[in-house]
Amino acid sequence: MGEQADTAFKTTGSKWLLPVSEYLGFPLDQVNFLACQLFALAAAFWFRLYLSPSHANPLVRHAVATLLGIAFLIFCFGWYSVHLLTVVVAGYLIIVKADINNVHSYSMVTAMGYLTVCQVSRVFIFNYGILSTDFSGPLMIVTQKITTLAFQLHDGNVRPSLIEYLSYNLNFLSVLVGPCTNYKDYVDFIEGRHISQRLRHRSGTCTGQNGYDKTPDLSPLPAVCQKLLVCCGCMLFFLIVTRSLPIKYNVDPDFVNHAAFLTRLTYAFFSIQAARPKFYFAWTLADAVNNAAGFGFKGIDENGKPSWDLICNLNILGIETATSFKTFIDNWNIRTGIWLKTVCYDRAPKHRLALTFILSALWHGVYPGYYFTFITAIPITMAARAIRKSIRHYFLGSKGLKMGYDILTWAATQLAICYTVMPFLLLAVEPTLVYYRYVLSYFKHVELLSKMLPSCQPVHSNNNDKVD
Repeated sequence: MGEQADTAFKTTGSKWLLPVSEYLGFPLDQVNFLACQLFALAAAFWFRLYLSPSHANPLVRHAVATLLGIAFLIFCFGWYSVHLLTVVVAGYLIIVKADINNVHSYSMVTAMGYLTVCQVSRVFIFNYGILSTDFSGPLMIVTQKITTLAFQLHDGNVRPSLIEYLSYNLNFLSVLVGPCTNYKDYVDFIEGRHISQRLRHRSGTCTGQNGYDKTPDLSPLPAVCQKLLVCCGCMLFFLIVTRSLPIKYNVDPDFVNHAAFLTRLTYAFFSIQAARPKFYFAWTLADAVNNAAGFGFKGIDENGKPSWDLICNLNILGIETATSFKTFIDNWNIRTGIWLKTVCYDRAPKHRLALTFILSALWHGVYPGYYFTFITAIPITMAARAIRKSIRHYFLGSKGLKMGYDILTWAATQLAICYTVMPFLLLAVEPTLVYYRYVLSYFKHVELLSKMLPSCQPVHSNNNDKVD
């Protein structure tokens, strides 16, 4: 009986796939999410082939994209989808009624305020028990879109119509996991100008320049297939490796009390590495869905091949080989980084780095672990910048020195990631302090925290695999 109640509590969306969930051993919310994304992939191909700009006018394309997106929300989240519809409607009323000089401020306060209220409910009402794929994920994406468009209107863009606004925010291509795209790029895609606008920047493609004399095949199929292969690899890695390296084991009482320091540090490194593929999977699949619909064309690369990475949300190779904290951040959740830069970093009069990290923490939610992560990231980023500026030029004289420098900075970056990102995954204060105290107590300010909070004992973290 208690098990049924727990299932009912945790399942806010459709229960049609409950038998599949039970058979596979995956939570129903994750099964619903994956089913919608796979359906979106099929629908995206259909959208490109049968609702292309040559077959349907923009109004029809906007309407279909919006209705499918709303259907996905209802299927995944049930009545909680009302939260997304509410904030989208409120956002539209603001851009219609507000003065152009203040529209960005009103939109930011409204969207971020509503998101924060919903995020607070995840901590203080549900006590960390909300789902890993709950409605706050799409709400975070919608918040980015609402504020991005509001800032673009403030900068001089034209107000969209209601259907354009709804389509941009709720289209089935990005409603569940993003990414946040530029409004003009999205409208160009809907109206059939997306590829031609990008090709116009490389008008030499038909003149024999760059070693080729004709425009190559612009079908997104090769890019989609490549990204789906990456998704398959990430899924296999998750099933085989990630499940065997749970993050919460970093604060397991027996482990932290009896394992050697290097053992704990090694486990922290590999468990954080193993936690990434679920994000890789979600973002790469979302990118493939957009590409399948014909959205995401970046242009022709230097080899004369089409690139479909305009709205790509990550660079896996760049992440795994990052030799600085900034390089890691620049290649991780790229579209969110662009959003933060657009609405905060480029506009803040001072303390730009600190304000940007604080906004990022607030956008992610109100779990204490997020604030440990992003506030700690401020001095680490500043220190990394200063060190790089001071010593890097000494290692550029030869390939050997440069390679040694890269290896050293890669290792230092991975240690910084272990230290900074772990609270983000542990979420709560107590397990975070346990991790700091028992695993990385050699950091001075952590030692201070340990002395201030001597009563913290090793506990099991109630970790949720939230895709952000």
